[in-house]
Amino acid sequence: MANLSVRRIDGVTLDRLRVRAARHGVSMEEEIRRILRESVAGPEHLGDMALQMFGPEHGVDLTLPLGQPHKPPELGE
Repeated sequence: MANLSVRRIDGVTLDRLRVRAARHGVSMEEEIRRILRESVAGPEHLGDMALQMFGPEHGVDLTLPLGQPHKPPELGE
């Protein structure tokens, strides 16, 4: 595994990271690994991403209207 050094982290950010790690019951180093892992991992499905961004926990309750079935367009000549 690779090592990474991050310089010039301001005190407020460092304090918040320390509190966040304590809240999750892990070391600061483990918390940083988790943050990095989550930040670069994309959702497996686009729908999952939409729920993460606009789901009920974000105050959005979408009710989709029922649509009428339609004929597909004819693509012939």
